[in-house]
Amino acid sequence: MSEKLYENSYFYILRENATIPWVKIFTQHPYKELSDCDPETQAALLKAMLVVEETMRFYYNPKKINIAMFGNYVPHLHIHIMARFEEDSHFPESMWGVKQREATLFLPSFENFVTILHSKLAS
Repeated sequence: MSEKLYENSYFYILRENATIPWVKIFTQHPYKELSDCDPETQAALLKAMLVVEETMRFYYNPKKINIAMFGNYVPHLHIHIMARFEEDSHFPESMWGVKQREATLFLPSFENFVTILHSKLAS
């Protein structure tokens, strides 16, 4: 089970067990598609996605941020947000693609990232 990092009445954020910084934002209600959400939930998701992206960019200084919404296996609406690095195991391929190498990442503490993320989401 993934670790819950944050929660409010619209969404919750889980940590993906990965070698890169990777979180998933799930709606509280099990919507199937973004267009199924009420406008308040849509706005809350977009704001959270941008806060996570900006916090990852500031804290980790990645080569790129990847954002994805698939839901083919898990039909509950969720957004993947990943910090990508040239040294990660799959770059430039998708994290669901073919592994390119063993990762050689030396990243700052994920726990500190979560602390910063909490303060930004709560403001």
